[in-house]
Amino acid sequence: MAEIATLGGGCFWCLEAVYEELRGVEKVESGYSGGHVPNPTYRQVCSETTGHAEVVQITFDPEVVSYREILEVFFTIHDPTTLNRQGADVGESYRSAIFYHDEDQKQTAEEVIAELEAGGVWKRPIVTEVTPFSEFYVAEDYHQEYYRNNSYQPYCQVVIAPKVAKFRKQYLEKLKA
Repeated sequence: MAEIATLGGGCFWCLEAVYEELRGVEKVESGYSGGHVPNPTYRQVCSETTGHAEVVQITFDPEVVSYREILEVFFTIHDPTTLNRQGADVGESYRSAIFYHDEDQKQTAEEVIAELEAGGVWKRPIVTEVTPFSEFYVAEDYHQEYYRNNSYQPYCQVVIAPKVAKFRKQYLEKLKA
């Protein structure tokens, strides 16, 4: 039985590009979560008036990849210590967020964060919000599979490609064939 993870870690294009390659992941959709406006558009989310974060919703097979492993990848591919920012992407929509779907996911998220903090992995405190999931709104079609379809664009080359390369190097044994 497939499970769902909903994560925000800056631009959804970056997260989507990585999770599409992770073995056990069945589907990745870019979208919006954590706000108060129903069916927001990208323009509305970017205006910082809806409260939404750019997120990916990941459907995965827990027999192949665990929720903990999904989170371990998450904390590898973005900086969870910067409030409302990832690199040059600034604003509430780029916040680091875990929208948990049940109490097990909440507990796992809190454990992973505590372990990272205790291990001193990051020099600054982790500011990732751990919030109950409420709604997910799929982003416009042109945001789906963005890196795969636009890898030649400068943003993809400068921002996304290094994250994908880092992921591939660190998780080589977990890549889809």
